[in-house]
Amino acid sequence: MMEERNVNRYDFDSDYAHAGLTLNQYMSQTFGWMFVGLMITFLLAAALAMTGLVSIFFSNPYIPMVLLVAEVVVVLVMSAGILNRSVGITRMLFAVYSILNGIVFSVYFFAYDVINLIFIFGLTALFFGCFAIYGRFTKTDLSGLRPLLVGGLMFLLIAGLLSMFIDLTALERGICMVGIVVFLCFTAYDTQKIKANYEYFYGDEVMLQKASIYSALQLYLDFINLFLYLLRFLGRSRSRN
Repeated sequence: MMEERNVNRYDFDSDYAHAGLTLNQYMSQTFGWMFVGLMITFLLAAALAMTGLVSIFFSNPYIPMVLLVAEVVVVLVMSAGILNRSVGITRMLFAVYSILNGIVFSVYFFAYDVINLIFIFGLTALFFGCFAIYGRFTKTDLSGLRPLLVGGLMFLLIAGLLSMFIDLTALERGICMVGIVVFLCFTAYDTQKIKANYEYFYGDEVMLQKASIYSALQLYLDFINLFLYLLRFLGRSRSRN
């Protein structure tokens, strides 16, 4: 049975834990898993592009759709069964998602110069880090941002669907700016949620571990989407060179 804590979950620090992982250790563990996922994705993408194996995956026009569906299924499975699933399976699903995304990302090594990708990756890491630090240390409850963030996601989704049927080139930079702002705010929001999970699951080591992997997935998605919108906003594809 988890202990009930009558504390402000946004106003406590690592000395809150008297046993087991401190908050700082728990957050470091979560960001560590996010980093592992990112390295799997980007290293696999680079390897597939450099060896030419990416052409095998995308020689069939249906494969990109299959990969997209597989990614959605993995995320839904991770979200739906977290209470009854083991820590090991949760970690495996996160690794599978990172691998699937690595296959998808390999096409960007053909569309953009490697130097350009490295620059955007570094810029993403800088912006992501700043907003993650804010989410870690702010005493303000960021949960009030959720309706705005969901609204921003809906806008981006609708814009993406419309772009399949009409030319939105004139609005491209504006859409990218919205995407950058939305995922920067999600970074701070999801970082603060790690603190909330730590307080809520305090005393339940298994749930803490599973919540850590799920939080790592959310941060991973924040980083990936921020990277993609920055790439669209600042990147220069080979076809435009």
